[in-house]
Amino acid sequence: MRALILNDGKRGKPAAPETAAAACLRTREVGAALMRPRALARMARALIAAASICAVVGSNPAAAQTSAPIALRDDRGVEVRFAAPPQRIISLLPSVTESVCALGACKRLVGTDQFSNTPPEVIALPKLGGLDDAQIERIVALKPDVVLAAKSARVAERLESLGVKVVVLESQSHGDVKRTLTLLAQLLRSPDQADRVWRQIERDITLAASRVPQALRGKKVYFEISSEPYAAGESSFIGETLTRLGMGNIAPRSLGPFPKLNPEFIVRARPDIIMATDRQVQSMASRPGWSGLTAIRGRSCGFVKDRYELLIRPGPRMGEAALAIAECLAGLRVTPPQ
Repeated sequence: MRALILNDGKRGKPAAPETAAAACLRTREVGAALMRPRALARMARALIAAASICAVVGSNPAAAQTSAPIALRDDRGVEVRFAAPPQRIISLLPSVTESVCALGACKRLVGTDQFSNTPPEVIALPKLGGLDDAQIERIVALKPDVVLAAKSARVAERLESLGVKVVVLESQSHGDVKRTLTLLAQLLRSPDQADRVWRQIERDITLAASRVPQALRGKKVYFEISSEPYAAGESSFIGETLTRLGMGNIAPRSLGPFPKLNPEFIVRARPDIIMATDRQVQSMASRPGWSGLTAIRGRSCGFVKDRYELLIRPGPRMGEAALAIAECLAGLRVTPPQ
């Protein structure tokens, strides 16, 4: 887990800005030292202001930390520093958009990629392109404090050259998703929110596993990402969800999280269950050699667009995705069609 790195002023680094608590103590010290008549009036006003600061700090010690600088290391290994939690955020990845909102910071978003469509609050935000066609000028014009981008996006260096801070995130496994939530929560200065979101994901996955028919456990799944065909392998976040549900996978961990498979490999693997978009499932029988796959006849989960998007986004709705998969499995034939 990548840790939050705070600038503590050691090893010759500039000292951190004075905290409210320190300002309170310093003002009291000055007040004790300055006893000349002309200074008394000024000090009275200063002490009144200091008393307000002290009251806030005394009743809520966390307030003293809200202005502390933040430094974190993103998934490029680059350390990115902030003087304070960012208030103007652009997200260029749907799962990250959903994560920011799940962590309670939806109102800080000022723009998203063209595919971010959940929760409803983000639909009206400026849409700024995708992985390969992010609209640089419009992004810069929105004056973001930070842009959250995927590792595969091509915009990070260009934006940084224009003075925009970029945090790059990559989530391919459950562990990656948990780490991303933690990193975002640190950036937003709301660390407890990450634990809350992750606990809900875990509860939903556990519930989903309890709903999978016992007769289907261990059956091999082919989960199609695209018709090239790319699959969700065993080591992907989708594959890990399937494993938690007691299911097998025709794409072993050794092939990586999202391998491109030879169609003949899939035919030879003879998956027991196929999962894909409803359109992909409907067209599979016409692919060379696929008509003989029994999974196409009565043992396939064809998901409509919105449902499928839920399944392929590595973010706070992974538990909901597990429940959607379990719902489909519960409706399949226990015995394969003849």
